[in-house]
Amino acid sequence: MANSPLLSLLSDLVAAFHLAYASFVVVGFILILVGGLFGWRWIRNPVFRWVHLGCIGVVAVEAVVGQICPLTLLENWLLVGSGQAGYERTFIGQLIYTLLYYDFPTWVFTVAYVSLAGLTGLTLVLIPPIRRAAEARIKTSPENTGTD
Repeated sequence: MANSPLLSLLSDLVAAFHLAYASFVVVGFILILVGGLFGWRWIRNPVFRWVHLGCIGVVAVEAVVGQICPLTLLENWLLVGSGQAGYERTFIGQLIYTLLYYDFPTWVFTVAYVSLAGLTGLTLVLIPPIRRAAEARIKTSPENTGTD
């Protein structure tokens, strides 16, 4: 197949999105823990917390049922369609590939993803999200304002 720069670029874009998704899951989890320790209010945003749980939940379910990540499939399909073999990626594509993919047995990833999903769910209990209305009530309650 002829070399297609457009499909190669699209493959790199999918890989970059995939890296951003994985980074959101891992860095988001770390920030929730650190934010819980330091009292950062933004980590209690319910939209952030539920989207974060949903992202790792999807990955964990895919791993448990043996489903290959759709982003991986799309990236590989575009890469093959571009006429490049896996080792002929662009510089950026190869860099992202090196950050995303590791040579471990499948069960290691399944355990890691399910564990992270479980721990993320646990943070919803230990460091619960707070809606803005509830946060406003907490700030204005007499015991928090110093007035009686």
